[in-house]
Amino acid sequence: MRISEKAAQIPASGIRKMFQIAAHYPDVVNLCIGEPGFPTPSHIVEAGCRALRDGFTKYTPNAGLLPLREAIAEKLERDNHIRTDPETELIVTTGSGEAILLALLAAVNPGEEVILIEPCWPNYYGHITLAGARTVTVPARGENGFIPETEQIEQALSSKTRAILINSPSNPTGAVIPGKLLRQICDLVRKHDLVLISDEPYEKFYYGQTAPESPASFEGMKDFCITINSLSKTYAMTGWRVGYAAGPAHMISSMVKLQESVSSCVNAAAQTASAEALKGPQDSVLFMRKEYQKRGELMVDGLNRCHGIQCRMPDGAFYAFADIRGLGLSSQEAAELLIRKTRVIATPGSAFGPAGEGYLRFSFASPEEEIREALRRMHDFFR
Repeated sequence: MRISEKAAQIPASGIRKMFQIAAHYPDVVNLCIGEPGFPTPSHIVEAGCRALRDGFTKYTPNAGLLPLREAIAEKLERDNHIRTDPETELIVTTGSGEAILLALLAAVNPGEEVILIEPCWPNYYGHITLAGARTVTVPARGENGFIPETEQIEQALSSKTRAILINSPSNPTGAVIPGKLLRQICDLVRKHDLVLISDEPYEKFYYGQTAPESPASFEGMKDFCITINSLSKTYAMTGWRVGYAAGPAHMISSMVKLQESVSSCVNAAAQTASAEALKGPQDSVLFMRKEYQKRGELMVDGLNRCHGIQCRMPDGAFYAFADIRGLGLSSQEAAELLIRKTRVIATPGSAFGPAGEGYLRFSFASPEEEIREALRRMHDFFR
């Protein structure tokens, strides 16, 4: 039985490759995956349990339960300064990954081009391939804090460009796109009549004084922007699989039609719990941000004590993207060396595109004791 050309074109995840290699070793410390090191807050869990007991076990509207969409609209206006109509400009999706795929399917024709800033989350390549489009990458270098220049993005434009996909704070680099550059990107989007897809799942985890900005909040951008987010990182709800997208009514309407064919709807009880997450106490979010900053500083300090490794504290997200070029190894070789010699799992930078070569990604969302143990093992090895 043959597989389709499209299935064959989907790139394999470099993150999953490390999992497969690590399966052959006992007693590993996994700093590979972006999994929040906290349980879902208890009031959210209870809301989900209550929803199941109350009979929320049926199909929901394709766009999602209206009370959740209303809670999302309130959140977007309060936190992101984006005004949306919950009935026509919002869709609830199976995590942010499905939201990105639906946005690409709704906005981009086969053969058209989507611009990515690289290094980037590897699933973007698969999403673009599934949409039948072509990926055009703009490399961002560590020497510039993994922030590209406007000229690089403009040079990547062609007559086939249809969309620009951005992620701020970034996975894997933790870079936050400065407001000035974000506005320049928006100028290009309006000038060339493009779609800007802004993926914002790490928005609450930033470590400077200024919060990341949502481009859809800028004047004149609402009709050009699809804002993607999820509850996975903010509320430690990765396994609940609830995300959402906000955008122009005609675009969201198309995404709702596509949702019917992709997954029909999102789990009803998980949607109810998500409404509670957005409307209930937010203390846990601030607590997690402070803890991630503490863990990040611990991680970065420890990595900088390892021979041949240099690392800076990221501006956001919960990943340390460490420069390992001083080791004289490729990122894949360095990651495999760490597993063999220390039983510490990190993700090679090459998993995030060619611009990530020479780096390793370490997640500091893991519990503090695991980070300390990983650093102890690495220090012993490098010493």
